[in-house]
Amino acid sequence: MDSIPLLNNLFIFFLTLISTSHQFSNETDRLALLSFKHHVIGDLHQTLRGWNDTVHFCQWPGIICGPRHSRVVSLDLGSMNLTGTITPFLGNLSFLRRINLRNNGFQGVIPPEIGRLPRLWGLGLTTNSLQGEVPAELANCTKMRVLDLVNNHLMGTVPPELGKLSRLVELGLAMNKLTGSIPASLSNLTSLVQFSLSENWLSGEIPVGLGQLKNLEMFQVAANQFLSGKIPPQLFNCSRMDYFAVGENQLTGEIPQDIGVSLPMVRLLLLGKNQFTGLIPRSISNASRLEWLFLDANMLTGEIPDNLGNLKNLTELNLGMNQFGTYGSPGSAGAADDLRFLRSLVNCTKLEVLAFNNNSLGGVLPDAVVNLSSNLNYLMIGGNGGISGRIPEAIEKLQSVILISMELNLFAGPIPDSVGNLRNLQVLSIFGNQFSGDIPISIGNLSSLIELNLNGNVLIGSIPAALGNCKRLQRLGLSSNRLSGRIPGEVIGIASLTDYLDLSVNKLDGPIPVEVERMRNLILLDLSENKLSGEIPSMLRDCESLEKLHLQGNLLQGSVPSFLSELRGIQDIDLSRNIFSGPIPSSLGTLMFLRTLNLSFNRLEGEIPQEGVFCNASEVFIGGNVGLCGGVIGLNLPRCPSTKHSKKFWHHLYFRATILTVGITSFVFLVLLGSLILFKKKKKKNKNDEIENYEPPGIQFHRVTYEELFRATDGFSQLSLLGHGSYGSVYKCLYQGQQITAVKVLELGQHGASKSFAAECEALRCIRHRNLVKIVTSCSSIDFAGNEFKALVYEFMPNGSLEDWLHQDRSLSFKERLTIAHDVAQALDYLHNGTEPPVVHRDLKPSNILLDVDMTAHVGDFGLARLLHDKDPRAASTLSTSAFKGTIGYVAPEYGMTGEVSTSGDVFSFGIMLLEMFTGKRPTDEMFMEGFSLHEFVKSTIHCHESAAEIMDVKLLQNINRTHSRVKLVDSAISILKIGIACSNESASERAHMDTVVAELRSILDTL
Repeated sequence: MDSIPLLNNLFIFFLTLISTSHQFSNETDRLALLSFKHHVIGDLHQTLRGWNDTVHFCQWPGIICGPRHSRVVSLDLGSMNLTGTITPFLGNLSFLRRINLRNNGFQGVIPPEIGRLPRLWGLGLTTNSLQGEVPAELANCTKMRVLDLVNNHLMGTVPPELGKLSRLVELGLAMNKLTGSIPASLSNLTSLVQFSLSENWLSGEIPVGLGQLKNLEMFQVAANQFLSGKIPPQLFNCSRMDYFAVGENQLTGEIPQDIGVSLPMVRLLLLGKNQFTGLIPRSISNASRLEWLFLDANMLTGEIPDNLGNLKNLTELNLGMNQFGTYGSPGSAGAADDLRFLRSLVNCTKLEVLAFNNNSLGGVLPDAVVNLSSNLNYLMIGGNGGISGRIPEAIEKLQSVILISMELNLFAGPIPDSVGNLRNLQVLSIFGNQFSGDIPISIGNLSSLIELNLNGNVLIGSIPAALGNCKRLQRLGLSSNRLSGRIPGEVIGIASLTDYLDLSVNKLDGPIPVEVERMRNLILLDLSENKLSGEIPSMLRDCESLEKLHLQGNLLQGSVPSFLSELRGIQDIDLSRNIFSGPIPSSLGTLMFLRTLNLSFNRLEGEIPQEGVFCNASEVFIGGNVGLCGGVIGLNLPRCPSTKHSKKFWHHLYFRATILTVGITSFVFLVLLGSLILFKKKKKKNKNDEIENYEPPGIQFHRVTYEELFRATDGFSQLSLLGHGSYGSVYKCLYQGQQITAVKVLELGQHGASKSFAAECEALRCIRHRNLVKIVTSCSSIDFAGNEFKALVYEFMPNGSLEDWLHQDRSLSFKERLTIAHDVAQALDYLHNGTEPPVVHRDLKPSNILLDVDMTAHVGDFGLARLLHDKDPRAASTLSTSAFKGTIGYVAPEYGMTGEVSTSGDVFSFGIMLLEMFTGKRPTDEMFMEGFSLHEFVKSTIHCHESAAEIMDVKLLQNINRTHSRVKLVDSAISILKIGIACSNESASERAHMDTVVAELRSILDTL
């Protein structure tokens, strides 16, 4: 019996020796883990607190060791809110098979030392903030099956070496900033099941060899924007494909007609936002598992197949923004059949999204639309132009619908009361139709309604007070109807309204209700062109977020209220064509952001203030007020009478001042004339003359920080906001405490914003010209929350954009327009012919032409610009560097067909803008349809003097002064319009060149 304790003691002794031996052999692992802990600087859940010597490291949280050798085989710390960097000593964990650090906040680079782990089969780093490049050393982990680096900030190219990972099943590099092409070597990954490279900046074509990956179930390359060419046909033969996403690129070609047979298992087919042409294959109905079908924003034509109802699992169908249908085509009698596919979709009982907006579909909306899926959330059919009929009374059957978009069609008849039974409806957008009758009171039942837009119909009667029950309403548009009666206080007092309340162009009467005070967050209030009377209620001062106040064209009276100066963020006030009387309050001059003040055609009198907005005659409109006097010189008003001197004294002083002014002006004119003659004699004939117009490249700017911009814009407040652009917001900024600038802050969460920033920086890096918006500095930093921040700081342009002057209640003389056109032409001539490489702007339009205090034009917004690295225009025209970009109406036709970028594309945009400047008509005017364009409109009338006069902007003919006869003005206009026609030829090769345009415009300008 005494031998048993002895045996036990011997067992414990040997166990201790074994344990001690293992401890020494595992010391490398322990040290590597401690290094990992040391590099973690944030541990919200205190997960690593248990990593200490009180227990063996194999028992630490997140650590799994092998049962035989007690070496670390798994590091699993996903979703633990850890921050810091990843230690390179992980490369010493030689037995490690799996690393899972997903959903944390790790920064820094991915250590190349991880490539030293021969047993590693899974690396999961999704959703962190990792930077740097994808280490090519990872290709040494030959047993790797899962490589998941999705949603980080990785840059550089996709390493071709990854093609060596022959056992790889999942490759996830999506949602990063990778550039370059997709390596052809990835075609060697024959075991690959999931391929995800979406949301990067990849370019080039999709390698043909990827079609050999027969095991693919997921293929994602969407939202790279720069992938081009055709999809390899072999990819459509991966019969196991479940998720196929290539949207938001520049891919071309047709969708294979047998796609429904070759991809029978596909559930998500996302082909939208490319340049695909041809028809929707009828075979697509054979893909019975299909749930999402996105074909939007392509150039697809023909009819929408009437067998889509065979897709029983379909939940989202987006066919918007294509060329489906026959409405507007010659002999379009078949438009009545354009909508027959809707009857088939009744069988898709799981359908949640149905969009076929912005096509060319016509015909009567079938009543079958109310029999669509009871799960339908979104119904988008607007912008087709030719869909007619009525909203069926049984529309209430669609109880799940959240959004109904039917705008810009030919719908008529009354809005049915049953609309008010759609309890989940949030957006009802049916503007631009022919709906008639009263606004249903039942709409007041829609407690979830956020937007109601009934603009541009023929609705009559009064505005229902019941609309005030829509307590979540943010946008309300009832303009351009025939509504009458008073504005209900319940409606103008909807406290939730933020974006706009537009009741303009109706027959509303009575006073503005005092309940207006409740709309404290409203940005735009437009009550113009009605019959409103009385005074502006003082309660309006409580609308503290108001930026635009339009009350013109009413019968309002009393004085212009001084309390308007309490609207500190106001940018635009229009009180014209009313019966206001008395003086103009000087306090309006204290409004920092006021850009336009229109008080014309009232009964105002007294002296005009000379502070703030009143300092700039181009921002204040006071015509038609015979009692006004004084003000800055540009207003051309008589001086105000003084009590200190007699009229005879002032007359004598005025006479002497006039004589002196004429003498000085004559002397200055002679000096300038002599200087001009000397200048022309010395002027060279080559393009280097333009060197006077720009500053030398290489200027070193002061680098500005996020904190400086934050303080200079008052924390990017609404009061500093000037407007919104495609990829961000623009704020007024007091740069370095003394220079007023405009700072554009990129919304980096919006896809494409960072690319826009890069494009603009690249374009403006080495170009300087007096007619280009000058960049003061840039900022690429981190905000207070640790997020990436990018901004560009520009010279401030106090006179706004050419768009504002052409299409708002402003006035530009003939010579001012021609001078602006000449300025823009010089800028383009410099970009195309005076820089190396040439720069293509790609988005020239009036809103991107900014005017400084002297009305000199500056071309701005280079967010879409591209550099052409071949100076020869013929070679440049063959470069295809981006997808269809620009603005409809101004973009050259070849951009939509081929995506080819060239300087001639800018010439086309300039030509269209020139025609717009002198006709006053936008290229997107509703009169330009069915192939009839602004170019054709001008071209058809330009040869007849009287016809040419008729198409000119009426503002030009109304403002003829003594120095310009009507005949001379029209003759000059004809010459200018001919230049516009020559620039906007459909054929790029036949368009004028900018150097010739500059000379011709200068010649016309010299005759005025």
